[in-house]
Amino acid sequence: MQIECYAQRLLNPFRGVVHVIRYQSAEAVTTDGIEWDIYVSNDALVEDLGRAGRRAQVSDIRYGHWSPEKGLKRGPLYPSDDFKRLEHMGAVVYEHLLQVQREVPFRFRDLFELWLLDRDSQPLALLHSVRADSETDTKPPLDWRAGMAAQETFRSAAIADLAEPAGTYLTRHVNSLSAGVAQWFRRSDDGAGLGLHALNGSEGLAGRVLEAEAFPPLFVATAAMDAAHTRLVHDYFAWQAPWMLLLPHLDTGTRVALETAACQQAEAIEKHCRLYPAIIDHAALQAARVEAALLRSQPRPQQQDEVMAMFYIELGSTESQAT
Repeated sequence: MQIECYAQRLLNPFRGVVHVIRYQSAEAVTTDGIEWDIYVSNDALVEDLGRAGRRAQVSDIRYGHWSPEKGLKRGPLYPSDDFKRLEHMGAVVYEHLLQVQREVPFRFRDLFELWLLDRDSQPLALLHSVRADSETDTKPPLDWRAGMAAQETFRSAAIADLAEPAGTYLTRHVNSLSAGVAQWFRRSDDGAGLGLHALNGSEGLAGRVLEAEAFPPLFVATAAMDAAHTRLVHDYFAWQAPWMLLLPHLDTGTRVALETAACQQAEAIEKHCRLYPAIIDHAALQAARVEAALLRSQPRPQQQDEVMAMFYIELGSTESQAT
């Protein structure tokens, strides 16, 4: 019985990380290390569609929701010919979740990355990532996006007299540096990338190897930008700091800077800090968590979680894939 535990980035825009426990076609997923959703899908249907030469797309069935505080809440039951098999897969994932839920964060497995290229065919912005070469046949939108949440809450004084949200302007500026070509890369453990097939571009790019330094660690390159636009991107990184801290490859200086910026968003830190692979300033982050607790104790109108709600809307605009 093979059970996989891994992490995968949520991209375009980067708005966090999903941690997954997977067995066959059942999986438990979390974005905060506390609340887990468990899904199963009918992999027999996937096999049938695959034999027909079509890309498989099968809806997930919600097995249940689990948290340490409330335990397991089962989803609706869907009796079918495969019901017992689906129930078994869900139960296997659930039992493993109980054993390993304290072991997060898991290791990242999404080593295949789709990069929007600049006019010199160098990585400009990260668009998508997957775990296997077979998944690189997906065709997501080939434009980079700062995100709808950024349009509402991201602020920057880097560009004077903007007549539109800073996130909207940043989206347009980054895409203006590209010729609309994107390329898949397989990243190695040392950070280098082997070029695979390109989208909207020459297949002559396939087979090249770019060193780790060619790939911007925070997913947007600023080499071709002037000082004002570089500052705009760095302000965007600071706004993204609570999510950027989920990344395992950050050097100490970058992590310190991001922790300082993240403390301005106490509630976002509280949501994600259990999945941070490292913390430099424990006292500052603990103070932010205390602030978040105080904020939660204050009465305020009932509303959905803004960050994840926005993110799932954006996911819906990309090509759906079977899981």
